[in-house]
Amino acid sequence: MKRIGFLSWALWFGYAFLYVPIVLLITYSFNESRLVTVWGGFSTKWYGELLNNEALLAATALSLRVAAVSATLSVILGTCAGMAMSRFGRFRGRTLFGGMITAPLVMPEVITGLSLLLLFVAMEQLIGWPDGRGVTTITIAHTTFTLSYVAVVIQSRLAGMDGSLEEAAMDLGARPAKVFFVITLPIIAPALVAGWLLAFTLSLDDVVVASFVSGPGSTTLPMVIFSSVKFGISPQINALATLMVLVVATGIFVASVVMARQDRQRKRDEQMAIQGG
Repeated sequence: MKRIGFLSWALWFGYAFLYVPIVLLITYSFNESRLVTVWGGFSTKWYGELLNNEALLAATALSLRVAAVSATLSVILGTCAGMAMSRFGRFRGRTLFGGMITAPLVMPEVITGLSLLLLFVAMEQLIGWPDGRGVTTITIAHTTFTLSYVAVVIQSRLAGMDGSLEEAAMDLGARPAKVFFVITLPIIAPALVAGWLLAFTLSLDDVVVASFVSGPGSTTLPMVIFSSVKFGISPQINALATLMVLVVATGIFVASVVMARQDRQRKRDEQMAIQGG
């Protein structure tokens, strides 16, 4: 009983550690006071001012656009890398290739950002592209380090996949491309979605790498938030974060409902199959 009580307290402490700051952030988004740590009464004025803050909205739109593009590119490149590591067996340079894929996972972000900055400067001097630092360089930089996470996720899923399905399809005359799109891709689709969401979140949250490779007119939302810390965080940031939490919570709720319906439908189909048999 003592162990159960300790585990319960540990569980609730973990939940409080994770979610109490989010609850406080949402609560103070309705604060009348300009100070985010002093309660001055209930008000929704910061949501109205948020809609009129063009700089903050532009930074948010830029971050979402960069995150979506870099996550998509990361899924494409990471899937190719995961396929090469899990399906091609031993090949010359496999160890080096695997090390290069996983290096961004353990590389400090400062080193990654600085190396990419030097690369972009050298490329601009040699071939004239990219023309300065901006959205393009941020997207390339985010794709560079997020595809490593996607590659690990896809490789793990392919390693646990039953290869007999692909072999059976090829024995029946299917070409490798058709096997991939008809057999492999639907099976690893959950891993692709998980990798895309992971890459999207990492890109949306990044501030260190983006600080190195960004330029005038390409300020992301995390950079705006970190720069505002010097002068005091505005409750508009709380309001924006509350809206983002609401969107994420809605997505999780919808996904849970869809998964629950699919599970009930699957059980219903199995019962009908048993009764019919």
